[in-house]
Amino acid sequence: MQILSIHNNYQIRGGEDESREAEEKLLREMGHAVDVYQEHNDRVPSIGAVPMGLRSIWSKESYNIVKQKLQQSNCDIVHIQNFFPLISPSVHYAAKSEGVPVVQTLRNYRLLCPNGLFFRDGLVCEDCMGKFIPYPGVWHGCYRDNRPATIAVATMLTVHRAMRTWLEMVDVYISLTEFARQKFIAGGFPAEKIVVKPNFVHPDPGVGNGSGGYALFVGRLSVEKGLDTLLAAWNYLEGKVPLKIIGEGPLADQVVESAKRLPNVEWLGRKPITEVHKLMGEAMFLVFPSKWYETFGRVAVEAFAKGTPVIAANIGAIAELVDAGRTGLLFSPGNPEDLATKVQWAMTHQELLAQMRQEARNEFESKYTAQQNYYRMMEIYELAANRSLLKI
Repeated sequence: MQILSIHNNYQIRGGEDESREAEEKLLREMGHAVDVYQEHNDRVPSIGAVPMGLRSIWSKESYNIVKQKLQQSNCDIVHIQNFFPLISPSVHYAAKSEGVPVVQTLRNYRLLCPNGLFFRDGLVCEDCMGKFIPYPGVWHGCYRDNRPATIAVATMLTVHRAMRTWLEMVDVYISLTEFARQKFIAGGFPAEKIVVKPNFVHPDPGVGNGSGGYALFVGRLSVEKGLDTLLAAWNYLEGKVPLKIIGEGPLADQVVESAKRLPNVEWLGRKPITEVHKLMGEAMFLVFPSKWYETFGRVAVEAFAKGTPVIAANIGAIAELVDAGRTGLLFSPGNPEDLATKVQWAMTHQELLAQMRQEARNEFESKYTAQQNYYRMMEIYELAANRSLLKI
């Protein structure tokens, strides 16, 4: 099978980038040919605000690139991972003009919410849910705290809703969890077009021993990831539990200040994935304090692969991934006192924590291996091909 994978990379590499690269690598390992068309947001400043806004709605350049690639190959599937902002939905039309089935992974909530997060002013926000024109997002300047930029995103969403792009130009959508799937259905997407396929971890990093004696956070240092909740919880813990923080982002200065002020808090910055996995395996548990509706939670599954339990906020998809009392614990989102209580419980129940390590690894082996994911991907590609044929 020949697949064209399309992705717009973020300036700060995250779980979306890791997951789509893992899929491409796995497909190649299984003997498939994978071509990649990608753009990078590092280009955005050089384009200019008005041209960038227009490009996000319809990029003639991206349309021509994809159309040419498809004309020069016998492509079986176009898999759109992320098209915003440089690539644009024009690639959906390029694929359909060549009669190639389209699969799109819903890695964020961009098609329902201008900032893609359902998150504003530190809280979950669904004001744009179900609105043909997402005007609340424009009013609040939700995309990059910039009203003109948000107008561009809202225009892109509205234009393509009017063109029925999301309904007619995609054969199958992939949601990473049932929670996210239900959000898209509530937002007007046809339930029959959305299937669930989680991310996976490949190669298997192997089980750790949890002997490091510390808690671990891995992720973007940003408000929606719950950094304020995490650091406030460690204030309550008064240095009793060592915490290592891996990642970079807009709240890096706040993390640096907290690491200086709070005993046993250490910021490690960005680390290569092999080192991240090593630290995960040695951690007593991973802390996942997100305050927004995560569509998945890749680092939690990576922790499971290492046999490391996860203490997570009881919100969004991450609450679907963590089975409280078996593979980890759940706490009230945005509540540092509750997080601190759960951490203290884990520290005083070492025997149960050891049992959770085994259950976390079992969870990985039963749901998140490459082999299982590959079979599911092939089923989805076949479904997309069959649906595409019915439209001809």
